[in-house]
Amino acid sequence: MQIEVTTIVAALATGTVSVLIALALWRRLEPGGARRPVLVDARAEPMVLLFRDRQLVDATPPARMLLSKLHGDDEWARLTAWLAMRFPDLGSTIEVVSQQGRAETLGGRGLGAARLRLTIEDLGSRVLRLTIADPQAENAGVTVDSLSLAHMEEELDLLRRSVDEAPVMIWREAEDGQVTWANAAYLREVEAHSPDDTLWPMPRLIDVPVPSDAATPVRAVLETGDSARWFDCYARQDQGGRMIFAVAADSAVRAERSLREFVQTLTKTFADLPIGLAIFDRQRHLQLFNPALIDLTGLPTGFLTARPTLHALLDRLREVRMVPEPKDYRSWRAKMTSLEAAAASGHHVETWTLPGGQTYRVTGRPHPDGAIAFLFEDITTEMSLTRRFRAELSLGSEVLDAVDEALAVFDASGRLVITNKRYSDQWGDQLRPTLTDHMAAWRAAVPEGGHEGLRQALTELRGRELRRGATIAPNGGLMSWTVRPLSGARTLVSFYPETNGRKAEDVDNEGSAEATSAPRLRLSVSDSDAASDPAEEVTKAVSA
Repeated sequence: MQIEVTTIVAALATGTVSVLIALALWRRLEPGGARRPVLVDARAEPMVLLFRDRQLVDATPPARMLLSKLHGDDEWARLTAWLAMRFPDLGSTIEVVSQQGRAETLGGRGLGAARLRLTIEDLGSRVLRLTIADPQAENAGVTVDSLSLAHMEEELDLLRRSVDEAPVMIWREAEDGQVTWANAAYLREVEAHSPDDTLWPMPRLIDVPVPSDAATPVRAVLETGDSARWFDCYARQDQGGRMIFAVAADSAVRAERSLREFVQTLTKTFADLPIGLAIFDRQRHLQLFNPALIDLTGLPTGFLTARPTLHALLDRLREVRMVPEPKDYRSWRAKMTSLEAAAASGHHVETWTLPGGQTYRVTGRPHPDGAIAFLFEDITTEMSLTRRFRAELSLGSEVLDAVDEALAVFDASGRLVITNKRYSDQWGDQLRPTLTDHMAAWRAAVPEGGHEGLRQALTELRGRELRRGATIAPNGGLMSWTVRPLSGARTLVSFYPETNGRKAEDVDNEGSAEATSAPRLRLSVSDSDAASDPAEEVTKAVSA
């Protein structure tokens, strides 16, 4: 039994040794077996810079790459500006180095997620060594896919150029209000304000208050010397601060100022108008009114400034008896609704006869965007004059109709102006309104040769002399006529029947005796006059 155990142990030992020898020979014979690939670097190279009297002496490749991406006059200014954004206590750290020879500080969270560590050492001979490292990446290296890195760098470059070429100013503010980053447009404005100085921290060109609504821009002004530029600022909160986008709003401000001045001009113009003006928006709320509306309607100013609706204003007018008195409220309400609809669809005019005896003309006009304007005009005096004028015209017409003579007035062109009832009864009211037509009617109505005296008088008429005469009436009797010049080159022709049997010669002599200031007119007809058309000669004479 003991011999079998010994045999088994010896066999296992021999097999194990054989396997180990085979593995050693395989690793020895494998190509490149002596050089194992290093998948992880034992350490990450930090950024180290050497400065003598603030002049760069030497730097590691990562540090030189960093300096090439920064903007500024020299290496020290560019580096300290970049460090100040990430290490708030950079100034005090440099003072500690001058006293103790070495100082170390941790930065806050910068634009990325890295928390950097800065070490500054005084090496003597006015030489400073600055070491910038990421504690999280110390003693560890990461193998990065070159293709992915190229894509990320390309995208980063595109984003940087997009932000720098944007026509708006973009900057980031920390929670304490300090500007920690800005795009090229913002930096250009900073350089324009301070062309000879490199300022850090960057100044706040525009003080943007915290908006109540992130979607609503804040209007801010940037003053440069005697000029002022306006911006609409949009603020977006993020972790540890906010991003601000300032869009130029000069055009909008100029347009708003012009609109405001235009409205002020209109307001001043409306204030001097004697016509009441009320403008309602699409929702029929009062937006604009002038003082004349208060004077005409008697509505209180407080009620109008509260922007009442159109129906509320009409109800208030009804309460103060400044609208036509309706039979019932329902019919009045329907009438006001139709007034609104008519005013919204087109020009609408109504005349309101008020209970107090006043008369208003209410005009409704549609405005753009569904608005309506109402004009209230007091036409009481105008209506009184119109009624009086119409009454005088009616009285004059009645007086003319009461006269026994048949009267007709023609203007300078021979058109009929007015006649009385006696003339219409005698000569008819179907004649055309021209002297030629009336002459034809006179010629056709009297016996042959009975109108020669009248024809000759009208033919020789020059609008300056009174002519009288007589002719045979259509009924065979004697009819006197008179041609009298009036103002405005108008002519009055009158006919009066003679009932006392006087002859035409007596009437003619009597008329000539009355006109003592003018020589006696002989109604003789020459051969040339008799050969011409009487109507055409009369028309030419009256026109002359």
